[in-house]
Amino acid sequence: MNKITIASIIIAVALIGAVLILGRGGSSAENNIPANNVSVVDGKQIIEITARGGYSPRKSVAKAGLPTIIRFNTNGTFDCSSFVRIPSMNIGQSLAQSGTTDIDVGTPSAKTLQGTCGMGMYPFEIDFQN
Repeated sequence: MNKITIASIIIAVALIGAVLILGRGGSSAENNIPANNVSVVDGKQIIEITARGGYSPRKSVAKAGLPTIIRFNTNGTFDCSSFVRIPSMNIGQSLAQSGTTDIDVGTPSAKTLQGTCGMGMYPFEIDFQN
């Protein structure tokens, strides 16, 4: 084999290895593992979700029975994720293009709350557990 062929094989193996290593990682949303994006401040549960080209995380786990606010964080969001729908609660809300928008969802019981963007392309869910 000549030097160019050997170098090409080495580069190909390195690239394949990098793809395999990086492919095992990924975000919690891609792996459908709930993220740690929930906190309690002054007796209210805050669930933080980033909206831009979809929602991150796509799945959140929160405590049922606590007054809850979903806080959407945006930064130059101009796509359809800048409008949130939560059909089971009759919520349709435009989000600020940059900044935060809070949506008060009351005190949810144990259930899974599902939402989407304005076009229904990007879903998210919050699993309220006892």
